[in-house]
Amino acid sequence: MWERFTFYGMRAVLILFLVASVATGGLGLDDRTAAAIYGLYNAAVYLAALPGGWVADRLIGAQRAVMIGGLFITAGNLLLAISTSPKGFYIGLLVIILGVGLLKPNVSAIVAGLYPEGGARLDSAFTIFYIGINIGGALGPLVIPLAQKIFGLRAGFGAGALFMIVGVVQFYFTRRYLGEAGVRATTVHAVGSDNIVPRSKEWLRLWIGVAALALVVLAVSVGWIPMDALRLGQGAAYVIAGMGILYFAYYFLFADLTAEERRQGVVLVVLFVGCALFFSGFEQAGSSLNLFAERYTNRMIGWLNFEIPTGWFQSLNSIFIVLCAPFFAWAWIALARRKLNPSAPAKFALGLMLMGSGFLVMAAAAEIVAHGSKVLPYWLLMTYLLHTFGELCLSPVGLSYYTKLAPKRFVGQMMGMWFLATSLGNLVAGLIAGEFDANNIPAMPGQYMHIVYITVGVGAILLVISRPVKKLMGNVE
Repeated sequence: MWERFTFYGMRAVLILFLVASVATGGLGLDDRTAAAIYGLYNAAVYLAALPGGWVADRLIGAQRAVMIGGLFITAGNLLLAISTSPKGFYIGLLVIILGVGLLKPNVSAIVAGLYPEGGARLDSAFTIFYIGINIGGALGPLVIPLAQKIFGLRAGFGAGALFMIVGVVQFYFTRRYLGEAGVRATTVHAVGSDNIVPRSKEWLRLWIGVAALALVVLAVSVGWIPMDALRLGQGAAYVIAGMGILYFAYYFLFADLTAEERRQGVVLVVLFVGCALFFSGFEQAGSSLNLFAERYTNRMIGWLNFEIPTGWFQSLNSIFIVLCAPFFAWAWIALARRKLNPSAPAKFALGLMLMGSGFLVMAAAAEIVAHGSKVLPYWLLMTYLLHTFGELCLSPVGLSYYTKLAPKRFVGQMMGMWFLATSLGNLVAGLIAGEFDANNIPAMPGQYMHIVYITVGVGAILLVISRPVKKLMGNVE
């Protein structure tokens, strides 16, 4: 809960800090560069979950990974709060990325380790876990922007560090309740033999990776490698997309799949594309929509003489999830009893179309802004509600079906591919947000409509082909 509190609270103010003038304590970046940095940061967080899971599995165990990850996140936020140069700020972001990579996948693994028998108790445990995540996700964007408003721009990052260390201390003193779950690393055998891989070899691989990362950071810091966030973001998008293409090429050509596994693999590709496209729109929340709230939304509550902090709007998604998730869970079960439960491709289509409809609301709001008026907060509230409905149709469904459709020997890798798709979507979201020009407001309604056309159009196509795609799923329900 405290990790999500810190992460979403910091995320709610990140792009606003990047574009704020130097005179007010910000970095004074232009919108395109700031949005690219925002996209790179979010994409890197999801990519870091892959090596973070490997470190816990092979070397230190999930519990130690969570502890170290929490300390890294604390240190990273402190660097954001006290850094006196952009380089120090970016190093702080990198430290947070490493911390989230260690903590995020492994805390989920600990929950799973508490209930090795699976079944209803595990489902209930993850429900409690999910509630905790969203409580943190709702409170962080309320508290951290408020700290920033009262005490200054960098105070928000300091508040994130404070509450994260509270989480680390709480975890340390209560982890006895976790028993053996996540205490030890997994014993790894060499491929094709019963020989155990020496732990020293695994540590050597880790230190080689750490040394390579340190060299890159040093090269960027001293100017040997020029830092252009926009070009880096564009290049990274091609690299991540290429990784997805290469992996699926390997999967279909060299993974020795049965005919049924091959058919189900086609569905995994469709869901991968749908996931990346969804998050490229959904993650406008912290970038272009955050800037829209800051610049074009009337946030004054007259009778209280109080201006709503911009970051508070970022809590709406988590609040809506807590309120609406039980209804969606009930609806899928009720529809299944009547043999009306939509297939995974149909739910993905519905998720994309709901997300697109949220941008239709934003296009209408932008039209008002283009005529010289600010809009009331209700426009953003409706947009975030529709986006949350879309997320509830797509995100938990995608996670579930990626585990169901992948052969058991590939489940871990396919979860990595889900993170890869999410990472790609986050990165593209930042690049899209950079196209919104504060000096060309009349173009804004059309830009939002372009997102509507693409997401609703792809959603409609996916809905049309959902039946033949469902047939490829075989007996998977």
